[in-house]
Amino acid sequence: MRGLIDALRRERVLPRAELAGLIREISDGDMPYLFDAARETARSRFGNRIYTRGLIEFTNYCRCDCYYCGIRRSNRQAERYRLTQEEILACCRAGYALGFRTFVLQGGEDPYFTDERICELVRAIKSSWPDCAVTLSIGEKEHSSYRLYRKAGADRYLLRHETASPAHYRRLHPPEQTPQRRRQCLWSLKELGYQVGAGFMVGSPYQTPENLADDLLFLHELSPQMAGIGPFIPHHQTPFSAFPAGTLRQTLLMVALTRLILPNALLPATTALGTIAPDGRERGVLAGANVVMPNLSPVGVRKQYALYDNKICTGDEAAECRACLQNQMRSIGYELAVDRGDFVPE
Repeated sequence: MRGLIDALRRERVLPRAELAGLIREISDGDMPYLFDAARETARSRFGNRIYTRGLIEFTNYCRCDCYYCGIRRSNRQAERYRLTQEEILACCRAGYALGFRTFVLQGGEDPYFTDERICELVRAIKSSWPDCAVTLSIGEKEHSSYRLYRKAGADRYLLRHETASPAHYRRLHPPEQTPQRRRQCLWSLKELGYQVGAGFMVGSPYQTPENLADDLLFLHELSPQMAGIGPFIPHHQTPFSAFPAGTLRQTLLMVALTRLILPNALLPATTALGTIAPDGRERGVLAGANVVMPNLSPVGVRKQYALYDNKICTGDEAAECRACLQNQMRSIGYELAVDRGDFVPE
């Protein structure tokens, strides 16, 4: 296995069968070797700096019906909310004072937030805080919509591909949501000059090592500037409520392999990692991640943005979240960076 790890670090890609074999067969004894390689790769490019993004979950209405998601359209028990533009700007104001220079506007695919409203919101943030980056994470849109957001000043866009296997994708989504459409959106975003984030769940229902190998190969092909990789965690009000969560071991494995494939990418140690293990985010950083995303959303709505069960930090104020993360990162020899944290190509 160490030979394969060395080859991946050198070549940044392996054949599908070798990747799947590595994912399936890597031993506990070889995992530290992989983590060391991933961590050294990240530190050689970023030092001990961990980039922060202020997350604002501004709507939990969604027109989509993904089988794994707690805010899916069919969940009639979800308590829905939308933040006003004034509330969103108040989150940014508080975040700026805490040192955040990137704001991530994340929400369901909510028809209320038309292109005009999104563009107005982006312009308002960029006007008030011109030294900050604005990241959107609002799902699949038309190419023309992405162009409007970019023109309004949006810098980055997060759209996890979820799974690169078309057959697996269809087992996680209703028929009207297609893998072809998801990929088309990602390529459109790249064409328009966004810093693009893709990514996938680890341990999702029906997933195989071959599916995970496909995810890595797709990331290599797309070459996104960001990749969000976190464990599947079931939500009790979805069709997948009885499926087990993805494991910490498997998620850290995929984070580390992604770091070797995308040495310069911005890889978050996700909230979901911190949800399945108390030290999950620290261990994510030690496996090659270099981004954390504290929550700037109003405390009153955080529990309602429930993509999965038992999400952490739903009761903390933004300052508490940031201070806690800073202490966690310092405990393992890292520091939170106070800047935009843009992607820098080789």
